[in-house]
Amino acid sequence: MHVLIIGCGYVGERFAKQALERGWQVTALTRSPERADALQLAGINPVIGNVLEPESLRSLPQADLCLYAVGYDRSADENKRDVYVAGLKNVLSEIADRIPRLIYVSSTSVYGESTGDWVNEETLCEPANESGQICLDAENVVRELYTHNENRDATIVRLSGIYGPGRLIGRKEQLREQKPISGNPDGWLNLIHVDDILQVLFILASGPPSSPLYLLSDEQPNRRFEFYSELAKHLQTPAPLMPDEPSANFGKRCDSSRIRNELGVKLLRPTIQDGIPASIE
Repeated sequence: MHVLIIGCGYVGERFAKQALERGWQVTALTRSPERADALQLAGINPVIGNVLEPESLRSLPQADLCLYAVGYDRSADENKRDVYVAGLKNVLSEIADRIPRLIYVSSTSVYGESTGDWVNEETLCEPANESGQICLDAENVVRELYTHNENRDATIVRLSGIYGPGRLIGRKEQLREQKPISGNPDGWLNLIHVDDILQVLFILASGPPSSPLYLLSDEQPNRRFEFYSELAKHLQTPAPLMPDEPSANFGKRCDSSRIRNELGVKLLRPTIQDGIPASIE
């Protein structure tokens, strides 16, 4: 199995390392020569290029599968729409004829619910902000270039909030320093631990073509105050400080039963009670 990774970040790099352990060949796109050296040392074949520079993508190899997991780098100069939509179109236009399978990592921000209602793969997407609209537009690029072609297979995986080792640092400091945490305390948080993201990605990568869309979240949405109280308990800090002002935005609750039922997934971290201890370094 040869996998091309576009977006070798928090999720992509972990996927790459586990793929190497399985004996797979791994190639990854990177913009940085220094990063390319580090990938090479890890056993990953680097290709130096930029999703916004089509000519730099011509050396992307033929492979069995592409995992596209690009996150937005707020420290970079690029516009988010350019990276997520135009960059994706550049990559898929280049690889579509030589890589038959695609797993595209998207986000549950494509939903616009704010009343605490449940959402799943059948829920109409009406993003509440520009960021969610950009994610939905990117999904439509995948559908246009991959899922409407009988010689290609694509699966879009909408992830709820990603957490795991290294992804709670800012919140940990807020709790320890007793700094207020913004957001409606009664609003719903939908989370998925990185261990379960990897588990599902490998099931999709190793099996036959699957459904074109899955939502991946853990089994129990939590109120924001509940989550930070649980985190504070494990960090042995005082209870979180959160605003008292009322808010009409309660967010959404994500139902990921389809992916568990269709693929037989048994989550490793089904609740925050399982996931938080596995996230504190």
